[in-house]
Amino acid sequence: MKYLIVGLGNPGDEYQDTRHNIGFMVLDALAKASNAVFQDKRYGFVAETSVKNCQLVLLKPTTFMNLSGNAVRYWMDKEKIPAERLLVIADDLQLPVGKLRLRGKGSGGGHNGLGNIISTISTQEFARLRFGIGNDYPMGMQIKFVLDPFPADERKIVDEKIPVAVEAIKSFCLAGLSITMTQYNK
Repeated sequence: MKYLIVGLGNPGDEYQDTRHNIGFMVLDALAKASNAVFQDKRYGFVAETSVKNCQLVLLKPTTFMNLSGNAVRYWMDKEKIPAERLLVIADDLQLPVGKLRLRGKGSGGGHNGLGNIISTISTQEFARLRFGIGNDYPMGMQIKFVLDPFPADERKIVDEKIPVAVEAIKSFCLAGLSITMTQYNK
């Protein structure tokens, strides 16, 4: 079984370690734990690894957040991976910092990256692992908030939860959506 695991973020040093790049951070941790190396390929940085009998294609789109769907569609087609074996990791303003929520389908919920993926692949029927980044920002400052790095106290929480997100990804591939939701949506 082959899975496409997509971590959402923006390419470039100026976006590294920002709240909006939590998807990249999670995939970097998964790749590091698997000794997988990302290569610059069409529409993204791609690495391949396996978890038991599952092949994982890890994708960090370089299309920027709002056009992530182009990269996702290309790699789904290239690797012949159906939507039910797609998992997208995205930041979520509605969840407290470090809170994880796995869902099997749904709207973009105001997230431009998820919205573009839904529009581009013409379905909401794919799993997404939302990683809470909090929403403690003044009115009108949402864009600045998501493009800022985590402060030290929040970064400590994030660093503790990234390995949990990695384990949730592995569980999604090995045990399936329902079991993984029950285990990780606490």
